[in-house]
Amino acid sequence: MTATFNRSTQASVVAGKATPRGRFPHIKRAGDFLFVSGTSSRRPDNSFAGVQVDALGVTNLDIRAQTRAVIENIRDILLSQGAQLSDLVEAQVFLVNMNDFGGFNETWAEFFDYEGPTRTTVAVHQLPHPHLLIEIKATAYHPRPGTGQPR
Repeated sequence: MTATFNRSTQASVVAGKATPRGRFPHIKRAGDFLFVSGTSSRRPDNSFAGVQVDALGVTNLDIRAQTRAVIENIRDILLSQGAQLSDLVEAQVFLVNMNDFGGFNETWAEFFDYEGPTRTTVAVHQLPHPHLLIEIKATAYHPRPGTGQPR
């Protein structure tokens, strides 16, 4: 579903990704910038990457698996606009527990180095589901094709 608000602004819900839990888009273009809404490890079937629950109901939450899934979800959302992770210029990371910072940071480094996006990481009281350990929102710079802007 795509809604066009004016010539330089376009919002999209990306097919094949988990439907947003509210009336907001996965991504919104404003000129040459792409704004990615807060993204989690939730899959289209509403299950979560990095979550295991055994027969007794004991839950194991894996920050590395969740971080990887979040970044891959952001990658897929950016691809819907022809952009890629290397186009990210800024990311805001929300962790439920700062004790997960080490595992998150290790996984982040699998995707980005010092040439990657700027980043702020903060602890939050909770996220929209008790199985979520992390959510990331991001901004990318990706000129529209044919604008003559350097990439």
